Amino acid sequence: MSNRLCRNRDALPLSRRQLLAQGVGFGSVALAAMLAGESRAVAASPSKHSDPLGPRPPHVAPKAKRVIFLFMHGGPASMDLLDHKPQLQASDDKPLPFAQPRIVSSETGKLLASPWKFTPRGQCGTPVSELLPHHGSVIDDLCVMNSVYGSNSRHGAALLELHTGSDTFVRPSMGSWINYGLGTVNQNLPGFITICPSSSHGGLNAWSSAFLPAHFQGTSIGRDGGNAANAKVPFITQSKTTPELQRMELDALRQINADRLAATGPDSALEARIESFELAFRMQSQVPAVQDLSGEPEHIRTMYGLDKDETRSFGTQCLLARRFAEAGVRFVQVTHGYWDSHGNLRAEHAKLAGQMDQPAAALIKDLKQRGMLDDTLVLWGGEFGRTPTAQGRDGRDHNPHGFTMWMAGGGVRGGLRYGATDEFGYYAVDKKVHFHDLHATILHLLGLDHKALTYRHVGRNFRLTDVYGSVVDDIIA
Repeated sequence: MSNRLCRNRDALPLSRRQLLAQGVGFGSVALAAMLAGESRAVAASPSKHSDPLGPRPPHVAPKAKRVIFLFMHGGPASMDLLDHKPQLQASDDKPLPFAQPRIVSSETGKLLASPWKFTPRGQCGTPVSELLPHHGSVIDDLCVMNSVYGSNSRHGAALLELHTGSDTFVRPSMGSWINYGLGTVNQNLPGFITICPSSSHGGLNAWSSAFLPAHFQGTSIGRDGGNAANAKVPFITQSKTTPELQRMELDALRQINADRLAATGPDSALEARIESFELAFRMQSQVPAVQDLSGEPEHIRTMYGLDKDETRSFGTQCLLARRFAEAGVRFVQVTHGYWDSHGNLRAEHAKLAGQMDQPAAALIKDLKQRGMLDDTLVLWGGEFGRTPTAQGRDGRDHNPHGFTMWMAGGGVRGGLRYGATDEFGYYAVDKKVHFHDLHATILHLLGLDHKALTYRHVGRNFRLTDVYGSVVDDIIA
C-alpha cells in the first residue's frame, strides 16, 4: 500500500520530466552539502507530492498556524517554579507518606521544601515562584498544566517520548509530523527549525523525520551550549559566484540527478537530496535577513535581555524564534538547559531561571503586541520534572509521574491552572495529561486530527500519538 495521509493528500512521485520542468537545483555547494547531510532519514517509499513542502489544508479549521517550543532540557523542578505545594513546605525533612514508584532514577530521601517563595500573580491569581518574576507578568496569558506525565525516568527515553511520542523506538519528531501534515508557509525557508538543539539524550532523533520523507526533518542552527549569537545557517551568503553562474551549476547537477532517477526508478533519498538543494538555493534569498538581529529596535533587544550577560544567549534564541515564525516557519524549537539539578539545586535553578525567565516572557509579550499570539502556539517544558524528595539536602531526582508544562496563545485558555499533582507534587492525580494527550491537543489546535495524520511504514500506519491520546478540550478557548 502506498504511503499516504488518510485523506490521500500526498501527490504522485516526482517524475524526471517534472524535475526538469521545475528546474530543481541547489544553493551554495557547502550549504547544500550541509542540508543534504542532515537529510539522513529515508522513507519506506518515495514522496508523492510534486511540491512536498507546499502548504496543505488542515483537517478542520485551525486555531494556531505555527508552534514555538521552548524546551527546558534536563527537567525543571515544578514545585520550585509553577506548582506551589503548601503541604510540601510544611513537611520539610519529613518522610514521604506514600510509596515512591517501583522504578526510580536514583535513591532519594526525605521531603525537600522549595527554597523559594510563591506569590499569586495576575488576575488569575496563579501562584508563581520568586524565581520567575517575568512569568508572573504574563501569567494571565499562560495555561499552566500541572498534571503532565510521561512513561520514562531516564533523560534519553523521556526526551524522545516528549519529542516523538515513543520512548523505545526511533519515530518522527513532533515538528516533522506537523511539517508533513501542513507543509511550510514560506518556500524560501525550512518548515521546521531547531535552534541550539541538544546533542545528547537522543540528539538528532529529537528533530529527525525518521521514516517520514526527509524533506520534513528539522534544520539545525547553532550548537548545544554554544553562543546563540552564532546560531546562524552556515555558508548562507554566496559571494564567489553570480546567481546566473550558480544557476548553471545547479542545472548541471539537476540533470545528473534526473538521469540517475530515470535509471534507478523512484528513490526517496535522492529526491529528498534534490529538494534540499533547491531549498538551500532559495534560502540564500531570505535567511540572511531573518537571522540578522541588528535591525531590531533597542527596546525589543532590551525586552528579550540581549543587553545582559545572563539572558543574552537564550534571549537571542527566543528573538530568532519570533523572527523565523514571523517569516513563515511552521515549527521552531529553542533549547535551554541544563536543568538536571541532582545537587546544588538552589544555585543551579536560580541561575537557569534567571537566564530563561525574562526571554520567555518577552516572547509572549512580543507576539502579543504584534498580533501573533492568537495564532502562535507557544509550548514550554522539559522531558520530565523533579521529585519532592531530596538527594542530599540540595537536589532533586527525575520525576516523570507529575510535572508542569505551559502553553500560551494558539487557541488555549490564558490564566488557567489545569490539573494537579498530589499535595507534595510527586504524582499527577487530577485531569492527567500524558505526552500523547499533549501531542493530540497540539495537532488539534493546528487543525490536524491526530488519529487521521498517519504514514504507512513497514506494513502499518504510524502516527505521532501511536494508538493513544485524547485532545484536552478543557484548555481550549
